[in-house]
Amino acid sequence: MRRAALAIGALALLGWPWAAPPYFVFLASLIVVNAIVAIGLNLLSGYTNQLSFGHAGFLAVGAYTAAIVATRWPGVPVVAPLLAAALVTALVGLALGIPCLRLEGLYLAMATLAFGFVVVEAILNLDWLTRGNDGLRVPVAHLGSWALAGDRERYYLVLPVGAAMVWAALNLARTRTGRALLAIRESEIAAQASGVHVARYRALAFVVSALYTGVAGGLFAFVVGFLSPDAFDVFLSVDFVAMIIVGGLGSVPGSVVGAAVLTVLHDSLAGFQNYRPLIFGAILIASMLFMPGGIASAFRFLKGDRV
Repeated sequence: MRRAALAIGALALLGWPWAAPPYFVFLASLIVVNAIVAIGLNLLSGYTNQLSFGHAGFLAVGAYTAAIVATRWPGVPVVAPLLAAALVTALVGLALGIPCLRLEGLYLAMATLAFGFVVVEAILNLDWLTRGNDGLRVPVAHLGSWALAGDRERYYLVLPVGAAMVWAALNLARTRTGRALLAIRESEIAAQASGVHVARYRALAFVVSALYTGVAGGLFAFVVGFLSPDAFDVFLSVDFVAMIIVGGLGSVPGSVVGAAVLTVLHDSLAGFQNYRPLIFGAILIASMLFMPGGIASAFRFLKGDRV
């Protein structure tokens, strides 16, 4: 039954661009991009309890890296900009993660928030590279001789990458690193007593989270086709935090569902931008009060009721 449901879901995802209008195909691509960011953030916050409000900065680093590589080397296969985005963002995550090892709670949140502002300021001041406030137009991605010029083609780029990132995250718990992160989530003291190098794995979580967000940033650059620093403001980081809280901390499927719900809601509220922070704040408060484990815990509860 489960395999049949997965097969039907896969067929629905593959057939979506042929059944939906172009804008909804674009929206689906954006959902996958946000889901990758949410998974990366959840690997950091849900597994090691390190709350970050700077993932919009990581997304910007990945997006601009991919765009610059594609601009400097026209026609390069899309794999190269995505790998460059992942590598550069992971290195930035390492550079940020090591100093943040001494920080916890509010201090860590403030440090990552400051990082987001620093990235935006860097984009504005490095206008010879990023074109600052003028924005950077992203060339069309290429996969061999295939130009990914339309929403449908870009969707078929984003979907397999997103599926691979989900698969990797789901299988992380089976590895030694995943078990160490789970131990840190349960109790840092107990994990350290069991021989887990807490500082090392917390830094590694930053790197992996940044890598995920860097890949999402590269995909984001090709999906939207134009980058501007005001697209990576602090509210975007808050949106990512809202996704993992609504979806469920420590849950990969919850991250995907939370990203889908918040992305669609954000699009639905496009005409009410002045009220968006108020509405999202109310959703966060309601989620923490009435569904503290997020949508994932609600599904687990319902599944348990049926047994």
